[in-house]
Amino acid sequence: MATTTSAEPHLKRHVGVVGLLFASVGSIIGSGWLFGALDASKAAGPAAMISWALGGFLILLLALVYAELGTMYPLSGGVVRYPHMSYGTFASFTSGWITYVAVVTTAPIEVEAALQYGTKYAEFTKEHCLSACKSDAPEVVHTLTPLGYAVAVLLMALFVVVNYYGIRWFARINNVLVWWKLGVILLVIAAFFVTAFHGSNFTDHGFKPEGWHGVFTAIATSGIVFSYLGFRQGIELAGETDNPRRNVPIAVVGSVVLTGLIYIALQAAFIGSIDPGTLAKSDGWANLSFTNDFGPLAAVATALGLGWLATVLYVDAVVSPGDTGLIYTTITSRISFAMARNGNAPQALARTTDRGVPLVGLIAAFVIGLFMLLPFPSWQQLVGFITSATVLSFSSGPLVHAALRQQDPEKERPFRLPGGHLIPLLAFWGSNLIVYWSGWTVVWKLMVAVLIGFALLAMMAVSGQLGQRHLDLRSGLWVFPWLGGLTIVSYYGDYGGGQGTIGFGSGIVILGLLSVAVYVMAFVFRLSPEQAQTYIEESLEEAKVEDQELV
Repeated sequence: MATTTSAEPHLKRHVGVVGLLFASVGSIIGSGWLFGALDASKAAGPAAMISWALGGFLILLLALVYAELGTMYPLSGGVVRYPHMSYGTFASFTSGWITYVAVVTTAPIEVEAALQYGTKYAEFTKEHCLSACKSDAPEVVHTLTPLGYAVAVLLMALFVVVNYYGIRWFARINNVLVWWKLGVILLVIAAFFVTAFHGSNFTDHGFKPEGWHGVFTAIATSGIVFSYLGFRQGIELAGETDNPRRNVPIAVVGSVVLTGLIYIALQAAFIGSIDPGTLAKSDGWANLSFTNDFGPLAAVATALGLGWLATVLYVDAVVSPGDTGLIYTTITSRISFAMARNGNAPQALARTTDRGVPLVGLIAAFVIGLFMLLPFPSWQQLVGFITSATVLSFSSGPLVHAALRQQDPEKERPFRLPGGHLIPLLAFWGSNLIVYWSGWTVVWKLMVAVLIGFALLAMMAVSGQLGQRHLDLRSGLWVFPWLGGLTIVSYYGDYGGGQGTIGFGSGIVILGLLSVAVYVMAFVFRLSPEQAQTYIEESLEEAKVEDQELV
């Protein structure tokens, strides 16, 4: 027995390169591909293929930064942990809070995806026209009906119950679900290409009908970046792979490149499969619609006479989002657990049951997730918010990367990112651009959520819940010009309800200058090497305790 016990932790560190790669691929393929092809086509036309490529490239820059951090410090919840090492309490709280907001809204969007497709069989959603349904640019979304809300409550509760009682059993079949998701998306691509492909669709109404503005809008608001965000699993499992120097970069880069190629192929297949008559009747891509577009890929399959494929898609609309929703319910409770152990959240979130389950965190994820359905009652409305929040939570990674090069220069780096400051700076700039392209209507809601987080931190500080922990405000001062600058540029920009004062090209340049300024400020105000080492040791020690309590 002693031998078995001592060997078990060692065996858990032998995840091979294929296992690590497919962990990321499986997390990347969720609900985004079910709607992204249609929504991206509306925003960018056939140039949506460029949007998928550019979105993948921007995410890849961030992923490479985290590849170095993840192999240096293979910690669960690294997005929350790493800012604490370099910048202390305030910066880590900000990053942790934004991360929590991002992941707590992911399970709801997966539920909405399943219910929107399920409307074919029951009235879970109804069509709702925004902007007074102007004939030149109707914005039609599918919002939840009262029945939809009721079923959403039950599905969200099911995520909690499975996490409480059966998550270990669920984990055993997760690999099967990954193969299912890959098989379905590849089947759709092949079927669309073989059954109908109209090459004229790529040119008849213009390849870029909305210009580059539409290409960049599609990246942030059509589910494109959202569809890539599962790359983080390759980082989260960095401590459990046998050769991180080789496997982590392959998993991170490989998962984004592989799924990027699949997404681009799906977009091309979707564009080519549309009946030119339907496209002409819609007067172009911006107004594209067809019967039952609550499930756009299934609607196209039906129009092509592929009823069997439509049935497969309706089944997948439950399987894929359900898989992802369960995973993110787990992640949400673990992040709140980690924040509590960091001293950045109420300690009740750090309590676990006899099963090792952070029950308070699960309940909090359930309640907050339901609350998020109120201002965002549709997949289309929530996807931009989640995209911006998640990318914003990753944005601190490039700053931490630069700081740790000075604070912990002797630390072994199994994977070392080449190019000095170039890639981290480009990654930081790219992440800010993604948030900006989401538009003012998304950014102001995100910043309200950030302000709520600051209010909670202030209340914890006043009530003494932070104990003797120092806020480290000086090292986190860069947070204010960063978030404040993003808000101002977004308000005066020309995306998603902005004032339009800042033009298309000017916004990119201004955000470039802002990114450089914040990057330099964060580098200058980083913690001293001595203080950083203290927080690094604390984080590593807390991680060991978490692993013991959550196993």
